[in-house]
Amino acid sequence: MLGGPLQVCGTDPLTGFYRDGCCRTGPGDFGRHTICAVVTADFLEYQQGVGNDLSTPVPEYEFPGLQPGDRWCVTTHAWLRAHAQGVAAFVVLAATHERALEVVPLDVLKEYAVDVPADPGSISA
Repeated sequence: MLGGPLQVCGTDPLTGFYRDGCCRTGPGDFGRHTICAVVTADFLEYQQGVGNDLSTPVPEYEFPGLQPGDRWCVTTHAWLRAHAQGVAAFVVLAATHERALEVVPLDVLKEYAVDVPADPGSISA
């Protein structure tokens, strides 16, 4: 999304439509799991309320259930609905696939950006 290679979103728990840690998309990914979200309690509660329970473990799919602070590739439409309700999750732009921009404008995603450089010490005050 930022012009460089797509970074890993999360490996603990392992996320992505292809369960490779990245928010890649392709044939069969009809939901477009392209936004790397850092989920919050409000986001998880909202998702559960609309029938998208991301908190409850589902062992048969090796899904541990998400906790606030976990990084997870969410669908563009689920994230955008949460945004409209004021409970959108934070976004790691460097790990969000550029195809997310087909649904969500970049300026909206930037409002929730929480990207941190590899060397946080390089941030100047």
